[in-house]
Amino acid sequence: MAQWDGKSRGVVLGYKIFIFFIQNLGIRSAYFILYFVAFYFLFFSGDGTKAIFYYFNKRLGHSKFNSFLKVYKSYYSFGQTIIDKFAIASGLKDKFTYNFDGESSLKNILKEKKGGILISAHIGNFEIAEYFFSRVDEFSTQINLVTTDNEHQAIKSYLDSISVKSNMKFIIIKDDMSHVFEMNSALSNNELICFTGDRYFEGNKILTEKLLGKEADFPAGAFLLGSRLNVPVIFLYIIKESSKRYHFFAEEAVFKNRDAQDLLKKYTESIEKILKKYPYQWFNYFDFWKDIK
Repeated sequence: MAQWDGKSRGVVLGYKIFIFFIQNLGIRSAYFILYFVAFYFLFFSGDGTKAIFYYFNKRLGHSKFNSFLKVYKSYYSFGQTIIDKFAIASGLKDKFTYNFDGESSLKNILKEKKGGILISAHIGNFEIAEYFFSRVDEFSTQINLVTTDNEHQAIKSYLDSISVKSNMKFIIIKDDMSHVFEMNSALSNNELICFTGDRYFEGNKILTEKLLGKEADFPAGAFLLGSRLNVPVIFLYIIKESSKRYHFFAEEAVFKNRDAQDLLKKYTESIEKILKKYPYQWFNYFDFWKDIK
């Protein structure tokens, strides 16, 4: 698979099992089950295992044996972030503690009153970001996540039923390009637009840049928009540091004006800095570099 197909693994029954253990026996009980689930995926998720093995072996330079062991830890780490997302969304936010780096960058965006663009990646647990933006501005901050609508409706409905109310808004990418007008409207209202800049769909315009020593394709939209509009651009990551501790990183991008390629380069450099410290939290389980034989 050369690019992500927009589908996430999982069935409603699996989610219900984890939610049951979280709510009745605690988060650690769900972590315990995860030891067996990660083992299953290690042997029965062929494409995902090949992709993350390649990441450890070819891009990070680990031996084949060590890379195989690290694949298991990657699956386990990914499962933990999913469990944490369910726990936090169902009202257990106070079970976790947090560090914040770059909070001032977000506050400065709001003070400028011209909106801003946040670009994250499938590293760590970006999906819980909405529950912490209230630290910056609890009442007036509006977050717009730019996404597709490919998540299975049954799963989404179930997650909605157990989640606390969220103020995050969604801008759905549409074929008629009407989402562009929604983005412009959000920025004019001093709102924040969030992108994940590391996955694209067949037919999307792409830009190419080196990541971990080899060129890869990235969706052009976020970088074209961020480089051409006169609004701040922030690279944002939420990283799991221990079983119940997260670290929020926000860094304002410094790049050449109207140069999408330079913005992308700064983005890949920021990703590399994060992965150097947290290599197990790269969660793109597909042929990201198009180099798997």
